[in-house]
Amino acid sequence: MSKRQEIRQRRQRERMRNRILVIGLVVAGALLVTFALTLPTMNNVKNATSATQTAESVGTTAVVTIVPRVINAPVNGVHLGNPNATVKVDAYEDFRCSVCLYYTQNIEPQIITNYIETGKIYYTYHAFIVIDGNDGSDASRRAANAALCAGEQGHFWDYHDTLYANQLSESASLFTDGRLATMAQNLGLDMTAFNQCYQAKKYDQNVAADIAKGESLNVTGTPSIFVNGQLATLNNVISAIDTALAGK
Repeated sequence: MSKRQEIRQRRQRERMRNRILVIGLVVAGALLVTFALTLPTMNNVKNATSATQTAESVGTTAVVTIVPRVINAPVNGVHLGNPNATVKVDAYEDFRCSVCLYYTQNIEPQIITNYIETGKIYYTYHAFIVIDGNDGSDASRRAANAALCAGEQGHFWDYHDTLYANQLSESASLFTDGRLATMAQNLGLDMTAFNQCYQAKKYDQNVAADIAKGESLNVTGTPSIFVNGQLATLNNVISAIDTALAGK
C-alpha cells in the first residue's frame, strides 16, 4: 500500500469516528430534551398516585371510638355550667379546624375542670364554618348538624369529642355521611332518630344562625373564644377568664 493510500484510509477512519461522535451527541441531546419534557408529567403522575393512596388510606381509616368524659356540671345541649354565672364564655369552632382540635384537647379541659365544674362560668359552643369554604365541601356543616342531632339525645358533648378524636386531618373524607353515622352508633344513640334528624338537616338553620352571630362579632376564623363578649386569644383565654371573674 502506497503512502498516499494509507493517508486516505486514515482520513476516512477519522471522518467515520467524527460522524459517529456527532450522531451520539445528537441522540444524547434528544434523550435529554425528551426527559426534560416528560419529567413534569412523571411528577404529576407520581403526585396523583400519592394523593390517591392518601385518600384511600383516609377512607379506610377506622372510626375512633371514645370513652365519654364525665362533666361534673349542668349540661344542656351546647351549653355547660351555671347559666347564672357572671362570666359567659362563647366558643366559635369548626369541627374540621386543626387549631380547634388543639384548643379542644389542650385548653378546653382546663376550662371545664377549673371554671365550669366549679360553677364560675357558663360555656356555650357555636358552629362557625370555615373549612368548607376552603375545599368546596359541606363536611363541616354536616358534622355540626350531626352533633346537634346527637344533642337531641343528650350527647352533644360526647359527639363533639368524637368528631375531634376522628379529625386526623382537615380532609372532608373523614366526615362522610357513613362515618358520621358510625360515630353516632358507637355512642349508642337511637339510630332511627339520629338518621331522621341528620338526613332532614334539621339544624341547618341553627348553624346558619351561629354563623350570622359570629359574623356580627367580626369572627373570621376558628377557634374564636369570647369572654363576656370580648375576643380572647388562645394564649390568654385562661387569663381573660380570670380577669373577668375578678371584675376587672
